[in-house]
Amino acid sequence: MILLTGHWDEYGNLVIESSQEFPDDTSSRELDAQAYRELANKQNGWAASFLVDGHSRACQEAYETYVREAGDGSPQLIDNVEDVTVDT
Repeated sequence: MILLTGHWDEYGNLVIESSQEFPDDTSSRELDAQAYRELANKQNGWAASFLVDGHSRACQEAYETYVREAGDGSPQLIDNVEDVTVDT
């Protein structure tokens, strides 16, 4: 399981700032606590966990679930952890 945390920027882009791997059976309480620690004092904070095997797959899932919109000028997912480019 991968926990991604980041924020929404002023242009509606999702900026990924951290990625942590957890065992698949990690409780939602533990994930929530970690996300809270990562996002303390951040405006427009965002966090989500994905039951996938790696950072790049988690970024793709985040893009498909939270970012993707039809048309040009759509928001982007910006990965500041591993500079992953998602399939759009």
